[in-house]
Amino acid sequence: MSFLVLYGEEYEEIKRILLQLKEETNSRIALIVEKNGQPIAFIGEVDGVDTTSLGSLVAGNVAATEGLARLLGEQGFSLIFDEGERENLHMTLIASKFILAVLFDKKTSLGLVRLRAKNAANRLEKVFKRLEEKMEQDKEKMGEGESPFEDISEEDIENLFK
Repeated sequence: MSFLVLYGEEYEEIKRILLQLKEETNSRIALIVEKNGQPIAFIGEVDGVDTTSLGSLVAGNVAATEGLARLLGEQGFSLIFDEGERENLHMTLIASKFILAVLFDKKTSLGLVRLRAKNAANRLEKVFKRLEEKMEQDKEKMGEGESPFEDISEEDIENLFK
């Protein structure tokens, strides 16, 4: 099982990239989620928005689109665009593992969002590559298969909850 470890420096960089994207596109929300729907970071008007559900539904949308691509003989689609009456959602796949999504309204053009999202996706891909390298280094330092919780006994756990 693969999991993502977010280090403070990279997490702050992810948030800076999302904030810049949100500001440059005048969008409502910019977010990054793992393909499994796990939210990583949200920037913008998230009050009143169930970000967990939003992340899951974005991931589900991408998964359905990937299925459609396979059915049509495509390798996949690198971006997905959903247009609504008031809101639009632009989604970009990053490194086949993450999804960058931008929620914006009619005040912003799709072309601007596409251009800025592509730039942000390239920057985010570098951040995630760096995270992956850090995780590998930590794994090597710790030793293969070793758990950081290995030396914690059941007695330690019991004492913690007393």
